[in-house]
Amino acid sequence: MPRYLQEFGEYCEITGFRGVEINDPKTFLAAMASEELVDVAVQFFDADLVATWEHLYFALFDALTAFKNGDNISRSLAMETVLYASAKKQIRRATESIGVKAGLSNVAVLVIGEKVESVKSAIVGISSIIGGELDESVLELSKQKLEKIKSAFKISEAEIKSVMGRGNVEGAVVDLVIERVALLASAC
Repeated sequence: MPRYLQEFGEYCEITGFRGVEINDPKTFLAAMASEELVDVAVQFFDADLVATWEHLYFALFDALTAFKNGDNISRSLAMETVLYASAKKQIRRATESIGVKAGLSNVAVLVIGEKVESVKSAIVGISSIIGGELDESVLELSKQKLEKIKSAFKISEAEIKSVMGRGNVEGAVVDLVIERVALLASAC
């Protein structure tokens, strides 16, 4: 379901797909780019490194803020969101980290646009050609996914223990990833 970002006058939808077959990321992205997606920006992520929908939501919020303030690193909102989601300043490192890769089967998708109808239409269009099953559960945390995220974002056990505010490891990891996303914003 699309969320409205009132500060920016934009709608976004963050969802996932399971069972996607990506043999060549360039071919995959070219196929997605060929879809008639009108008045939206779309970005794909390795869902195994996404710490819930909140991770991408805050990355998008920071990317929109960067564009609004003229502090953006990249020229496109979609790529700026990848930078924030990965907590990396270099586009190549960011896409290698959290972007789509060969062999990936769980894909997170972020769509943003000024009209809710355009966002919904884009999800339908992506669903028709992505070759996987629409499944938001790929955004949720599992023990295996937690370990991947902790490694990718260099999160230590000491950090987790210090932010157990939500009372569980999963909540602490989500908070720490979002903190790293926010730290990139303050570093720019």
